[in-house]
Amino acid sequence: MDKSDITLERMRTFVRIAERGSLTLVAKEIGSSQSSVTRRLRELEDGLGVSLLSRTTRSVTLTDEGAKYYAHCIRILRLVELARDEIHETRDAHAGTIRVSCSAAIGVMHISRLIFAFQDRFPDIRVDLSLNDEQVDLVRAGIDFSIRLGPLSDSSMKLKSLGQSQRLLVASSDYLAQRGHPEKPEDLIEHEPIRMSNISGSETLTLKSVGGETHSIPWSGRLRVDHGLAAREAAVAGRGIAPAHLWLVSDLLASGALEVVLSNYVLPSVPLSLLIAPDRSQLARVRLLADFLARQARLLPGIG
Repeated sequence: MDKSDITLERMRTFVRIAERGSLTLVAKEIGSSQSSVTRRLRELEDGLGVSLLSRTTRSVTLTDEGAKYYAHCIRILRLVELARDEIHETRDAHAGTIRVSCSAAIGVMHISRLIFAFQDRFPDIRVDLSLNDEQVDLVRAGIDFSIRLGPLSDSSMKLKSLGQSQRLLVASSDYLAQRGHPEKPEDLIEHEPIRMSNISGSETLTLKSVGGETHSIPWSGRLRVDHGLAAREAAVAGRGIAPAHLWLVSDLLASGALEVVLSNYVLPSVPLSLLIAPDRSQLARVRLLADFLARQARLLPGIG
């Protein structure tokens, strides 16, 4: 192994190729030729003595060794970036790239708009926003911080609670005019549920009365969706009754497109959290955006 072949430039090129899945795209991004990108990758593989990528005419995929090395590269390059930023903390506080992951529906409807406002204030900060309802390994994915809905189990991340997200039952006026207004939880059995299939336990709807009595109702109708925006559209289209976060439907309730169902009963709220990769919390620009989003998210409808 020639250790001189293992350089940061070649590691960065390898990471870009692994993430983009194309040598051609990487060459265009860095303003280089494809032959130059191919040479850097080959020199890195020669230095390591293993093949990192499996290449065909149509795709580029990681080998088993490449997947392991990619994870190491991400950590090494992040440490290099952290060291640079700590040296130039004042200069770089309002510049650079921040990588954010967020639950999809709240990201589309609210967090993206907040990021626009943040970038208007700090135009030299670039933000890569990834919308995904799956829990993400922040270190492996190269994410600085994540905003997630639901319970979290990863204790290795720095967690900041943004509050609890209030949920309620909603349906369109047309649907309720045709099918009637439920007066008690048991009446829901005669109605069409709109179920979120990617939420654990969604086959049962749990409501609590003002007096604290709990009701569990079977919740398995003809329509199941795995995205909050799809549930929103289904409710507006009169497809049934949907449990929804208030921030997801507050505008539709205000316009009259949707109505609250069983307003005297409460659905369990859901935690909204901000997770920061431990080594990224030291970067000024990451703290700046994380603190901004934390303050603004608490002002969203139903977050308390």
